[in-house]
Amino acid sequence: MSNIFHIIFYKPILNLLVFLYDIIPGHDFGLAIIVLTIVIKIVLLPLSKKSIESQKSLQELQPKIEEIKKKYANNKEEMGKAMIGLYKDNKVNPFSSCLPLIIQLPFFFAIFKIIKTKLTSDSFNSLYSFVQKPEMINYISLGVLDLSKPSIFLAILAGLAQFWQTKMMMAKKPAIKSAGSQDENMMAIMNKQMLYFMPALTVFIGFTLPGGLSLYWFTITLLTVFQQLFVLKKDKK
Repeated sequence: MSNIFHIIFYKPILNLLVFLYDIIPGHDFGLAIIVLTIVIKIVLLPLSKKSIESQKSLQELQPKIEEIKKKYANNKEEMGKAMIGLYKDNKVNPFSSCLPLIIQLPFFFAIFKIIKTKLTSDSFNSLYSFVQKPEMINYISLGVLDLSKPSIFLAILAGLAQFWQTKMMMAKKPAIKSAGSQDENMMAIMNKQMLYFMPALTVFIGFTLPGGLSLYWFTITLLTVFQQLFVLKKDKK
C-alpha cells in the first residue's frame, strides 16, 4: 500500500513541486506550494463541483427531511426508508459531499511527508529524469515566512478560510418553536457549534504543522470558497 501511495501521489507531487520551485522567479517555495495547490484543485474540480451542488440540494430538501423526521419520529425503520426514497426521487446522494474531502487526504499526506521530512538529496532520488535537481531548497517565502516551521499567521488564515467555507454552506433554517422540536433545536445547536469547532480545530492543528501545510490548506480552502460562490451564484441566476 505504501508503495502505491509513493508512486501515485508522493512522487508526482514531489516532482511537480520541485519543478515549480525551479521555474518560479526567485525560487519562492511558498509560491510553488500555491501553484501546486491550484493544479491539485483543478484536477479535483469536477468532484468538488458535484460536492457543492450536493450540499446545496441537501439544503433545499431540508424542509422535507424535517417533515419525515416528525412523521416517523417513533419509527426509525420507516424514517430510513422515507429518507432513501426522498434522496432517490430528487437524485441526491447525501454522501457525495464527503467524497472530495476523502480524495484530498492522500494529496495532503503526500505534501505533509514532503515538507515534514524536508527536501534532501534522498528526496531528489525520486525525481524524474527531466526534472532538474536544485542544489538546495530555501523554505523562506517572501523573505519572512519559514514554511518548514509552524506559522501562527498561516494557521489563523487557514482557520478563517475554513470558517468562511463552513458558514457559507450551512443550512439556513428558521428557528423551530413547536413543543416537539427539541431534536431539531439540538441539531441546530450542534451545527452552530461545528461552525466554530472546525475552524478552531484547523487553527490548533496548524500550530503544530509546518507552515507549508497551513499554506496549502489555506489556499485550497480559499479556492473552494471561490468555487462555491461561483456555483451558487450561477445556480441562483
